[in-house]
Amino acid sequence: MRTEAEFTDLYENHFSELTAQVCAYLGDSAESQDLVQEAFLRAWQRWDKVGGYEEPVAWVRRVAWNLATSRHRRNQVVRKFLQKSAPPEPAPGAGPDHVALVAALQRIPAKRRKALVLHYMADMPISAIAESTGAREGTVKSWLHRGRKELAELLGDEAADRKPARAESDTMPIRLRPQPAEPPRTTGTARVPRPKGNRSSVKEDR
Repeated sequence: MRTEAEFTDLYENHFSELTAQVCAYLGDSAESQDLVQEAFLRAWQRWDKVGGYEEPVAWVRRVAWNLATSRHRRNQVVRKFLQKSAPPEPAPGAGPDHVALVAALQRIPAKRRKALVLHYMADMPISAIAESTGAREGTVKSWLHRGRKELAELLGDEAADRKPARAESDTMPIRLRPQPAEPPRTTGTARVPRPKGNRSSVKEDR
């Protein structure tokens, strides 16, 4: 019994009964199905050997029960911990700014979205993001620059349309609210500075 068809027959003939046995022990049908599937997967990975046993299903059953026993022990530890621990405080609901930010991020291409989240939410430096993604630091900076611009446009940040007075910093926070408009500049006649070394003999009109 070493062919793929024979393994399929084994799976189809014994999956349900093994799941029922494990479920009677754990009391969780979905978890039992996952464990039995894991046992069959391990059997398939060793099928050249397991398929030669007189009763391959016995090997699968033993693996499934070992997995179930380990899971049961972990569940007991978790239950004891939860019984001793105070219940966690309910997480606060997401505010409208956060909801708007998440919705806008979903409309940004995946690479730029990942860079924005890692840099501004996980506080990862550009070098770490480059190492994590396998990209160059210059590429990460480009992702952040383009991602900030796209995010500002999606969030309606009118200040993003203006040319900045100085170069943007790579640690510029993601803004959720429009920035205040610049104060109007005073009008007047600008004076043209005289060239150095040349004195004009004609007085300026006043």
